Amino acid sequence: MKGVWLEDLTWPEAKARFDRDDVVVIPVAAAIKPHGPYLPLGTDALIARALAQRVIERLPVVVAPMVDSGVALACTSLAGGQHRQSETFRQFLRDVVDGFGTQGVSRVALLGVGTSAEQLLDLDPVEGVLVLRAGGMGVPVKALIERLGDHPVGEVATSIMLALAPRSIRPEPSAGAGDPSHATAFKGERLMAAWVDDLVTTLTAKWPTLGM
Repeated sequence: MKGVWLEDLTWPEAKARFDRDDVVVIPVAAAIKPHGPYLPLGTDALIARALAQRVIERLPVVVAPMVDSGVALACTSLAGGQHRQSETFRQFLRDVVDGFGTQGVSRVALLGVGTSAEQLLDLDPVEGVLVLRAGGMGVPVKALIERLGDHPVGEVATSIMLALAPRSIRPEPSAGAGDPSHATAFKGERLMAAWVDDLVTTLTAKWPTLGM
């Protein structure tokens, strides 16, 4: 059985899933966050939804609507950037998790993308909650990136966006740290595949029945 988006279910269908003790995955990514001048503000959110969709296609999880905010206060001076204070962000996530708990959900995974992923690591441990960080720079990922420098986000994020939404990318800036000029859609697909493999491995390690 494949996974589903919670928003596509009726409430009795959702209850049946919760009663069956399905794992609920909650994507967390800023809906609007400045990146380079060549990537749209919605980059993190688009990547988070694409990752969640690929997890749905491999595991029988229920994916909740995305928590579409994050914490990147350094970006608030850039046009369009909207972020919550750290404690507000954490409390909101606790409220979401607690809400599912009152409905009988005992297995929850938070899937963080971008800066939101870093903030998830600072959350107080909650029983039954698994924190997933998408976008790790493990060996398979590093092998794909030509110019890591100090800030590989340019090449990584641009490659993924070339694979997911190539028309959204603006003309490239001059070369520099995280130079996006080496980005390709092929790398983007490989990066997404590596991240999804890692997410699936982590989920099934935590809850082995998912892989059956």
